[in-house]
Amino acid sequence: MTSARDQGPSPAELLGLAVSAAREAADLVARGREGAGEHVGTKSSPVDVVTAVDAASEELLVGRLLAARPDDGVLGEEGAAREGSSGVRWIVDPIDGTVNFLYDVPAYGVSVAAEVHGTVRAGVVLNVATGELFTATDGGGARLAAPGRPERRLRAGRPPSLEQTLVATGFGYRAEQRRAQGRVVAELLPRVRDIRRFGSAALDLCAVAAGRVDAYYELGLNPWDHAAGALVAAEAGAVVTGLRGTPVGQPMVIAAAPSVAGPFADLVAELHP
Repeated sequence: MTSARDQGPSPAELLGLAVSAAREAADLVARGREGAGEHVGTKSSPVDVVTAVDAASEELLVGRLLAARPDDGVLGEEGAAREGSSGVRWIVDPIDGTVNFLYDVPAYGVSVAAEVHGTVRAGVVLNVATGELFTATDGGGARLAAPGRPERRLRAGRPPSLEQTLVATGFGYRAEQRRAQGRVVAELLPRVRDIRRFGSAALDLCAVAAGRVDAYYELGLNPWDHAAGALVAAEAGAVVTGLRGTPVGQPMVIAAAPSVAGPFADLVAELHP
């Protein structure tokens, strides 16, 4: 007979730990906002920034998760990489939207996903600035808990046509990449309702889940950018895919309301020959 222990942790168990760790990290990030500009470095380009708070948040997340589950693996934006033996790997982004954090634009979040044998089973994205908590478990739906409001189940929107689709996107950090992405936006804009640019891939995906935008696409994301948010979007009924049927994130993440998912994916593929 196979025991529950042999089957591993449930998505609900993993989500509970993810939420607890994300809340602690969010508190740390919120406390560090005032002095965020004092210790800033760069990564891939002069506009790709990292702060001391990013590093401290990742250290806290990894410490909390591995203290609770020491046999797990971990992958983090700021360098955390550890192979585990349990089949569970935590994928963490200590601050998704670091430029927003630096400028005090209220769209930056802590993202934590639990991957089991290569499939994301639980995810949380917590907008530090607003307190909005987006959560999902594989097969269990997606929810939003916000201060002062009752928790609600998330449902992606249903725009009637591509022309009435509100689209979110993001841009890379290298100048040549931005030029190419700008050309794509110029072609896309006349064919959809409008474009939004929030500056956090995780929160963009959650915006699709909440019906705040109808679709989202972005090239060049890393697993920590989309692991939790993609699950939230999918569990809210959005269609989440890669470019031309490739795996999500290789090289693109596309998420769209089901009513326009096919035409939107075709349009994005047309504009990325």
